[in-house]
Amino acid sequence: MKSLFRISAESFDLLRCRVPPVPRIWGPGDNSYDGLVARNKLRWQSKTVLLLVFPAIGADIVLETRWWLTHTPSVAIWTLGLSTLLGLVAWKLRSATAGASLAGMAITASMMFATTSSFPYLPWKTALVPILTVLILTSLATRTGHKHKENLGTAESRTGREASQVAANLGIAALVSNPLVQIWLIDHGWVYTRGIAPNPAPALALGLAALAEAAADTVSSELGQVLSGHPRMITTFRKAEPGTDGAISLGGTAMGIIAAAAVSAAGSWAFGGGTPIFMISLVAGAFGLLFDSLLGATLERRGWINNDAVNFLSTASAAAIALLISLAPAVR
Repeated sequence: MKSLFRISAESFDLLRCRVPPVPRIWGPGDNSYDGLVARNKLRWQSKTVLLLVFPAIGADIVLETRWWLTHTPSVAIWTLGLSTLLGLVAWKLRSATAGASLAGMAITASMMFATTSSFPYLPWKTALVPILTVLILTSLATRTGHKHKENLGTAESRTGREASQVAANLGIAALVSNPLVQIWLIDHGWVYTRGIAPNPAPALALGLAALAEAAADTVSSELGQVLSGHPRMITTFRKAEPGTDGAISLGGTAMGIIAAAAVSAAGSWAFGGGTPIFMISLVAGAFGLLFDSLLGATLERRGWINNDAVNFLSTASAAAIALLISLAPAVR
């Protein structure tokens, strides 16, 4: 008899004229895993990226500043002054939060120190030029069609990027450009150079490739929403809503490759690497752009990694491809 009076929770809701909750349908601007349910659950990955990047960068800046102040003070003064100015401009333009601006200042200073090789010292012959190119391209792309992106729900926050985003996009470039890493690569035959005083450009191509990928990723995603209609998933080629993780468009991809070419050209000119370094950085940056979309369509959409992890791994893949290309006999 007791079974006759057993009423399921769903039936009880119906008897009380309550409709069972309908699963939420998420809009196009909120369809990544981070935007759906558990953004905070993956914050540890963003914190991990910060821990991987900034202790090493901070130590490098302290040691480099001390060394240059002792030997050539003008290098330290110009480097710290220009990197600080660049960070302040990014913060004033609301391209980055205060924390992200400090992060950008640190990475810029570290890379400028690492790429100082010409004397008398010329700031425009350092990583300042490609980093400035990245900042200009990404800022313009983010602001282009902002109203349209707001309607789609994909516009970036008006406060700008966070520190973890800066570390995820630029951290690999700074780490692989570190002088200790460059020396290790050269001593172990991973990067081939000629002459008694070898040109550091081949080793710096790794960091330049990572910068090229960072610019390509942001420009392609930001302009793709404006120039193209419905993108397609990189894994299935099915149509998707703008802003979907892993979705690519012809217009966005083309603009991303152009951005990678611009950063590669700026860096190869600043480092004195010529056409070989330009081609290595461009090809590796384009590969990283597609690898970023592949990670977004698979691991990120399944909720295994967040966007900071995707960007960090994508820039790392660009640096790795640049390293593999530089090992090719034709390049050597």
